[in-house]
Amino acid sequence: MTLADMPAELGLFPLREVLLLPRGKLPLNVFEPRYVALLEDALAGNRLIGMIQPRDDAMDDEDGENGEDQFPPLYDIGAVGRVTSLTERADGTYAVTLTGLARFRLLRETGLHRGYRRARIDVSSFASDLTDSADLFFDRSRMLTALRRYCSLRGFGTRWNVIEQMDDETLLITLPMICPFPAAEKQALLESASLNDRARTLQTLLELAGHEPGDDASHPPV
Repeated sequence: MTLADMPAELGLFPLREVLLLPRGKLPLNVFEPRYVALLEDALAGNRLIGMIQPRDDAMDDEDGENGEDQFPPLYDIGAVGRVTSLTERADGTYAVTLTGLARFRLLRETGLHRGYRRARIDVSSFASDLTDSADLFFDRSRMLTALRRYCSLRGFGTRWNVIEQMDDETLLITLPMICPFPAAEKQALLESASLNDRARTLQTLLELAGHEPGDDASHPPV
């Protein structure tokens, strides 16, 4: 897709600590009525949905009874995803996969439609998301070492053979999406200016998080 294919307005799917990156694949279970409506509208049109994180820990006003102002504020940057696979269940819910296309800047919300939030968006600042990636320069071995320590300290089961076979770009798309970082850290990864910047941010987050309590994370042991 090109910039010209991107809509000026998009339905939003706000999820905290959930990250969609360009060229990433995000599985979603869609069961809330408002998001079933969002999915149905996307399928009837361009199959595009805007993934974005809420800014705070306040819960959504599920029924919208108190008006749009009761919904939590959103971060300024999200990602456009295209529905690329879908399974409809007997109970009317869906299992879908979104493929990330490009990041967007949220300009302003335009109100609710069938219970879900819509907004005017601008993708022009992120045209590079739709083109081939530049050359990557990062220490892959150091990153995997930090990832092993991070997973070990948290007791995460990891399919290392799969991770080790990923090419560099896939690694820098997959790890930020699957690592359970807090929302602000997920957002920092999303907003990284380039893949090389994302690699530096990811390396820092893994090394800081991969230390036992009391370790001096700024001076890791040699």
